[in-house]
Amino acid sequence: MRLGLRLLQCLLPTLVVVYLLKCHVLDLEDQYRAGVYFFAWLKNHRSHEYKGLVAPHAQPGDKIIVMAKLEAEWTDWVEEELPDWQRAIYVVNPSRNTLADTSTLTTPLNKGHESMAYLTYIIDHYDSLPSTVAFLHPHRAGFFMAWHTDEPLHDNVEAMRSLRLGYVQRNGYVNLRCNWNPGCKPDHRYNRHVTEQVWREIFEGTSTPPNITDTQSSQSSLTPTDATAAAAAQSVLSIPDQIGAACCAQFVVSRNQIRKRPRSDYLQFRQWVVDTNKTDAISGRVMEFLWHVIFGKDSVYCPDEQVCYCQVYGHC
Repeated sequence: MRLGLRLLQCLLPTLVVVYLLKCHVLDLEDQYRAGVYFFAWLKNHRSHEYKGLVAPHAQPGDKIIVMAKLEAEWTDWVEEELPDWQRAIYVVNPSRNTLADTSTLTTPLNKGHESMAYLTYIIDHYDSLPSTVAFLHPHRAGFFMAWHTDEPLHDNVEAMRSLRLGYVQRNGYVNLRCNWNPGCKPDHRYNRHVTEQVWREIFEGTSTPPNITDTQSSQSSLTPTDATAAAAAQSVLSIPDQIGAACCAQFVVSRNQIRKRPRSDYLQFRQWVVDTNKTDAISGRVMEFLWHVIFGKDSVYCPDEQVCYCQVYGHC
């Protein structure tokens, strides 16, 4: 009896470690869609080709890819593989030679990660936007670098070729990641970066109040007699209990959806990034959690994964 108890005492810590490791591995497999990636890679490797849907000499249409890049990052793949898209690629850390080249797009400041380029494009082109604006990261593909790109090979080229533009126009805003992990799982929706102070700094005074999913948000002490004014004030001043969307700041927005806010709102959002004492990484992370709110979606915007894959990419 004592021997069995001692054996159990010795094995129990090991069993706990194995169980936790298994849970962690399963979570990573879900986040990276490792199984799907492996079989897609194997299929592509055997066929020795990855068939595209666009002619190599296609002309850019009424749609654009907006991107922030470090000067050393290679982004020629956008023009080479997606010639039917216009391009607005911003260098966020330009050298003196790059700054001297007036044809190169740059940002006012290298802060907020991709948000500075995204907002700068909207501000500078607000009156001449194409009908569809895609906001992408500069890395094309790769299991570790582009794991958040929601195509079997984590390939932004294939994601953009599969994208259903009609759905973008109908929905206004489309997150290019359907996978709920990370960002949409229930325990991911309690955001430590978007505090009540941050929420107020970003949205107070903007013309279009953000939508709040959770009706049990913290209540304001203000009691305006006008119910409509009260609701508008409350939605801005009160941070929702939950904020959630699939990561990671790659999305597509229609021109009409962008213009539901005036240009002044986007100037305010960019000025917050400039003025905040939060670091480049943290200010960028804050904006990452708020893009869906900025573009008119509920504070928790997590469409069913399979429905999302069908509507966004046609993978039904």
